[in-house]
Amino acid sequence: MQADRYSRTVSFLKVALPLAALALLSTLFLISRSVTPTATVPFADAEVQERLTNQQVTGPYFSGTSARGDQISFIAEKLTSPTGTLGSNKAEDVVVKVDLASGRQFTLKADLATIDIAKNHSELQGGVEIVTSDGYTLQSEKLWIALTGLDINSPGAVSGTLPLGDVDAGGMRLFVPDDDSDAQLIFTNGVKLLYLPKRKKD
Repeated sequence: MQADRYSRTVSFLKVALPLAALALLSTLFLISRSVTPTATVPFADAEVQERLTNQQVTGPYFSGTSARGDQISFIAEKLTSPTGTLGSNKAEDVVVKVDLASGRQFTLKADLATIDIAKNHSELQGGVEIVTSDGYTLQSEKLWIALTGLDINSPGAVSGTLPLGDVDAGGMRLFVPDDDSDAQLIFTNGVKLLYLPKRKKD
């Protein structure tokens, strides 16, 4: 009796198990057909195309020292080469630090920068801020920077605060004179200084 029941159970499982396996395989094929392959890609087509065409470096850092000992450092959140050609680059969230041989320090910050190595030129733009170690805080829409030597120029208006008071000027330049003396920061094109004695005292 038990032998007959065992035989019937074995015979049933021989048929039932392969059928169950076949049902599982059919379900997997149906699910795979219902999924669109492109839907599983985590990047949009535009983003993939941008990464393929634009060379990109995250967190670049460059530093150089002039013959007289002035050091310039360039830091950015991201550096790209939109044209795909060497020497032409764009940077985001840029910080340029200038440590003069005399000990004076300048920190330049900007939202964007373009760098052209072939033309020895970099342009900072978008909320440009200049902060010095001796109490200057200045704002400008744009700064031009020479990549070799020390020559930083604001072609447009500059405004901000100094230890003596508030300043507004049509332009500004930080450079080393031809006689190779210490670097100079000068304001040009209609300089207006509001002298505040209390600020100097503080």
